[in-house]
Amino acid sequence: MSSYISLTRQSGLMAEMRTIANNMANLSTTGFRREGVIFSEWVSSAGEGPSTSMGAARGRNVDLSQGPLNRTGGTLDLAIEGEGFFTVETPDGPRLTRAGAFQPSGNGDLVTPDGHLVLDAGGAPIFVPPDARGVAVAADGTVSADGRPISQIGLVVPRDPTELERTGDTLFRAEGGTDPAESATILQGFVEGANVNQVLELARMIEVQRAYELGQGFLDRESKRVSSVIETLG
Repeated sequence: MSSYISLTRQSGLMAEMRTIANNMANLSTTGFRREGVIFSEWVSSAGEGPSTSMGAARGRNVDLSQGPLNRTGGTLDLAIEGEGFFTVETPDGPRLTRAGAFQPSGNGDLVTPDGHLVLDAGGAPIFVPPDARGVAVAADGTVSADGRPISQIGLVVPRDPTELERTGDTLFRAEGGTDPAESATILQGFVEGANVNQVLELARMIEVQRAYELGQGFLDRESKRVSSVIETLG
């Protein structure tokens, strides 16, 4: 039983190590949201007498805190200040993202670098006239071409942030649905960097590695103990 409990813990620590490594790998990814692992504990008895406790990594948590805002000067580079997500259309359905490095497609639609359509407040693609001399995006998402409003970028917030499911480095699916983001603003000529603190991630990586090594040492000693018992009985 003790070996099984330790293996469950080791598996959870490995999952957390992979999550930390992914956070570190995306330090320079525009709009990346840091992710953490949530451990749960099962206790066989909470009353008097001996009990068994087992911890396991059974969930993930997306960190929605604001990332650094980096000035680019790009006309279609947009950053969100506050809570909210852009909505984009992918082959698998609508997805949420904070990565606002957009560009016009060959047809004039506003798209992500991967070609996903950026959607307006009504869920329709945003068309930017190719011959427009000047494109401006207001703080509320209103898109204007040559001084004339042509669309409004839709900003949404998930109804239940705990149900956000990552479907790509910067894409999320909101299982519980979304609502309009009322307090967020858009900054034109900026993009948002990853909200990953390199120092904190390195410190956590060292902590997890040490915990894993301690668990592995226990498993090694337990294996030797069992082998010794078997040899003695034999």
